[in-house]
Amino acid sequence: MSNPIQDFNQRIIDEFRANHGRVGGPFEGGRLILLTTTGARTGTPHTTPVGYLPDGGDRILVIASAGGSPRHPDWYRNLVAHPQVTVESGVFTYEAKAVVLAGEERDRAFARAVESDRGWAVYQEKTDRVLPVVALHEIARPGPPNINASSPGEAIRLVHDAFRRELALVRKELSTSTSTLGAQLRVNCLTFCQGMHNHHTGEDVAMFPFLADRHPEAGPALDRLRAEHEQIAALVEELRQALTGGADLDSVRTEVDRLTTELEAHLTYEEEQLIPLLDRT
Repeated sequence: MSNPIQDFNQRIIDEFRANHGRVGGPFEGGRLILLTTTGARTGTPHTTPVGYLPDGGDRILVIASAGGSPRHPDWYRNLVAHPQVTVESGVFTYEAKAVVLAGEERDRAFARAVESDRGWAVYQEKTDRVLPVVALHEIARPGPPNINASSPGEAIRLVHDAFRRELALVRKELSTSTSTLGAQLRVNCLTFCQGMHNHHTGEDVAMFPFLADRHPEAGPALDRLRAEHEQIAALVEELRQALTGGADLDSVRTEVDRLTTELEAHLTYEEEQLIPLLDRT
């Protein structure tokens, strides 16, 4: 006999992988990963769709809510027994170390989650157990990141689309905030800024020199892209200063709108110029 929960999860997993992280239904428009853990008793891998919270740097947060069930979800019991896990973001796949937060660190992280989505508090109210908050720390590996793409050109497009989706989420969150900039929303914005900085740095250091060496005719386009990186870096820094300097919500919205306009034009131009080169190289 089939298990309805397992069947539902498998449909989400299949859709997630087929569409590079895009899904419909209850997860549509949210932040979702596929988390693969090692069974605490069986030692076999188990993959589960899990919502996550950005947390800056090299980690994200997941909450073992199980919808407010009195029991911890299986994936949580698995990672307590075997803390090394695999994370799929739809674009990247990487190994991570799971660390269960404790004390004030856990409470601060959970308070941020509740501030951004009241549903976490509803789940906590349904159960006597304290909902665990787990940090997933990416384990650095040598070499390029593992991108779920069939070609270098597709990899660039998928990475760009991931930035577009995250920026759209941030803009939606800003548009629904009515008074102040919440702590989790601030973290979401700062995490996006750091990710964009890292991406452009990687292009400047590795991909652009690689393409310039093999395609000298692309020099003018690469020069323009480098200049646009500097312009976007300046906008990102202005947004970062607004976020850390206590700027009001309208000021942050303005900075995000400016960044969105410049970034979309940059990403579109880069795709037009570089995807054909990458797929020929």
